Amino acid sequence: MARAATTSDVFNAIAEPQRREILVLLRAGERPVTELAVELGMSQPRASKHLRVLREVGLVRDRKAGKQRLYGLDARGLRPIHEWTGGFERFWNGSFDRLDAYVQDLKQARQED
Repeated sequence: MARAATTSDVFNAIAEPQRREILVLLRAGERPVTELAVELGMSQPRASKHLRVLREVGLVRDRKAGKQRLYGLDARGLRPIHEWTGGFERFWNGSFDRLDAYVQDLKQARQED
């Protein structure tokens, strides 16, 4: 089966670790591509390519500021991922609740001995 294009959805776009690193860096605020490239240890054209993918799926926005273009996080684009992982969060919370109940039962049994 052919792999989906990186711009087909948010999941494909963030499959690339360096794109996830860009999102982490943009949590702190807007930054120019040159700064992101230096921080990530990559060329400016490579960073621009990653930013284009992130922009096309709605995770990054850009704006002109003088001669620079600033990139910022648009976290609304993460909603599909948040919703998808929510099911796993409920699973893990349930598992931890059962583990906690088991530990409490063990403590109670130990106190009774």
